[in-house]
Amino acid sequence: MPLDPTADLGRRAWFTCPRCGHGKSCLTCENGRTCGDHWQYLLANKASLLHLQCPECTHLWSHDTRKSTPVR
Repeated sequence: MPLDPTADLGRRAWFTCPRCGHGKSCLTCENGRTCGDHWQYLLANKASLLHLQCPECTHLWSHDTRKSTPVR
């Protein structure tokens, strides 16, 4: 799958990709700090619902920040 045309380096979010785990097992990420390597493209949001794409595997998913779990 190609990268979404709306993906922009200026709009990023720091969540672990539910498919490939991009962002998992990083000490910087685990300590809640902003990591320069493990981020996801923030494509859009509506209130607490974020639409994300992983730069590694290009997986698309939504994440409801009120629930702290990916929305499938």
